[in-house]
Amino acid sequence: MIYNLPRDLIEEIISRVPLKFMKAVRLTCKTWNDLSKSESFSKMHIGKSTRKGESMMIAMMPHNLYLMSGVVDVDPSIEHKGQLSFLHNQVSISRVFHYEGLILCILKDVTRIVVWNPYLGQTRWINLRFSHRPHRWDWFNYALGYEDKESRRGIKLLRFIDYFYFAPQTQFFWYEIYDFDSDSWTTLDVTPHWCIMFANLGITLKGNTYWCARERNSEDEIVDHIICFDFTRERFGPLLPLPTSVKNYEYEYVTLSCVREEKLAALFRPSESNPYELEIWITTKINAEMVSWRKFLMMDTGPRIEVPYICGGFFIDEEKKVAMGFEQEFCDKTFIIIGEAGHVRKLDPGLPLDQNHWPRVCSYVPSLVQIKKPARDKRKRQSSLEKSLFDQN
Repeated sequence: MIYNLPRDLIEEIISRVPLKFMKAVRLTCKTWNDLSKSESFSKMHIGKSTRKGESMMIAMMPHNLYLMSGVVDVDPSIEHKGQLSFLHNQVSISRVFHYEGLILCILKDVTRIVVWNPYLGQTRWINLRFSHRPHRWDWFNYALGYEDKESRRGIKLLRFIDYFYFAPQTQFFWYEIYDFDSDSWTTLDVTPHWCIMFANLGITLKGNTYWCARERNSEDEIVDHIICFDFTRERFGPLLPLPTSVKNYEYEYVTLSCVREEKLAALFRPSESNPYELEIWITTKINAEMVSWRKFLMMDTGPRIEVPYICGGFFIDEEKKVAMGFEQEFCDKTFIIIGEAGHVRKLDPGLPLDQNHWPRVCSYVPSLVQIKKPARDKRKRQSSLEKSLFDQN
């Protein structure tokens, strides 16, 4: 029987199982479950699960997550690998975020959220302290990061709300952090001199998270900076400049993405006055305190046609010098690949897309980060003073 085979031979056999069937492998027996979570097996399995030149992606909808793969070549292709699932049917998801292989699910249940590692099949349910959902919409921003960047240990969750309209008369901000090891929340002493829109999605890179931002008291509403939260020091860095294109008001919208967990990419979507050009820049150096950029791709269609409208995130292939994402055009949602000189290739993603929502897409590299269950004896009691302060504000 296969159970009696040597361990290295079992690893070789199971490593050929596609990613979408790994949940069934882990449920077979405890031995296979433990084997599938070992670092040696995971590296072997990840290497065999992806072909040369293949990019893994996750397409995220409010209630469903899909694993996809794309190949950018002479004949580009996109393949639907299967739906990612871990929750019971009665649990409803309102928003999803991807952080270096981990998925954060914001539920319609206002009392808790869940962090999930799709590759290892591990979850962590987190009880929330405070809620603020005017018009049934969660106004909090969320981010995941690591205290130890090298080992990716010490997972922490940042949660904050910053209502800055009509400041300073009606502004309200609240920043708190959750420590996975101690299973406890701490309120952070933060006085923001920046503005981050609540719908702005943070991008985690090397254990830190970055957002598009602008000066808090600026008269212009142009988002012309990024800002980083350092999870080791548990504080924000200074405002860092975006490339000069956005400062010259040539572009109206900025979207961030991660490049192979090494760099940050910024896509500048055109304004109504300039709908024929699109730029993508990537970082050459970046940390919490500094950033430098280089132009990666510029698309100029001229007056003959407007550039495609990429919505819900994007990612790039540096070697092929292309960008990929979903295009929103009328009621159709198409996966597009864009390059220089106005080159556009449209593909059918093969997904049962919801016409009422834009899918978000991000590159995906399976993560070996363990999401451990909380130790009950380490949990700290929460301060009633913090809750009183939140309620008062």
